[in-house]
Amino acid sequence: MKQTAVIGAGVMGETLLSGLVRAGRRVDQLLVGEKREERAAELQERYGVAVVSNLDAATKADTVALVVKPQDMADVLAEISSVLRPGQLLVSLAAGITTDFIESRVPHGVAVVRVMPNTPALVDQGMSAISAGSHCDEEHLVEAEALMASVGKVVRVPEKQQDAVTAISGSGPAYVFFVVESMIEAGVHLGLPRSTASELVIQTLVGSALMLRETGEHPTVLREQVTSPGGTTAAALRELEIHRVRAAFLAALEAARDRSRELAGG
Repeated sequence: MKQTAVIGAGVMGETLLSGLVRAGRRVDQLLVGEKREERAAELQERYGVAVVSNLDAATKADTVALVVKPQDMADVLAEISSVLRPGQLLVSLAAGITTDFIESRVPHGVAVVRVMPNTPALVDQGMSAISAGSHCDEEHLVEAEALMASVGKVVRVPEKQQDAVTAISGSGPAYVFFVVESMIEAGVHLGLPRSTASELVIQTLVGSALMLRETGEHPTVLREQVTSPGGTTAAALRELEIHRVRAAFLAALEAARDRSRELAGG
């Protein structure tokens, strides 16, 4: 019976754990590495999983998901490295941590997969990009995909693209929330009650996202369908172009990519 361990039981770690349980993983196939006694008891009661030390989790599991802060990764790897073995799969969800960084700190032959998830995983609508390390085979990648598919969609990318992925989807929810926040504030400025403005904007966002996904149309086509010549939408879009919103988005995403590179290098 293959075992999967989740080391790190913060928000994203619990999100992955709960997603796996909802996706049908048997709780006797799941382990959680967690040092805090109160948190361990909480997880055991909520999910019925065995909560053990990081060392025990790494010893017993065939697949180990490392859901720890980037600054804690080196310490966690130092703690568990002695019990890791060739062919075992490490799936890292730590932003900016490269497969080279992990492989240099674990026994030769341990398979490493790097993942960039995002926060909509909290509602099973996450977007994860995975990249293979030096010792991964197809079976390892399929297992990593299955892990992340429990909380959303998954794509494979070359690791050199992970900084761009971080800029687009890793940080992406913040940009969307920023736009929503701005539209709600504009609604209030235009005289709407805040609750009404919020409902209008959020449902517009949800409906627009579903249209993009379900119709398969290019966003330009969908935008043009809403934009009548000389109409209200055209007037609004003209202002966005005057204020160079498109260029601002490009500059923002380039800044996020560059910062991702800096963090990885540091």
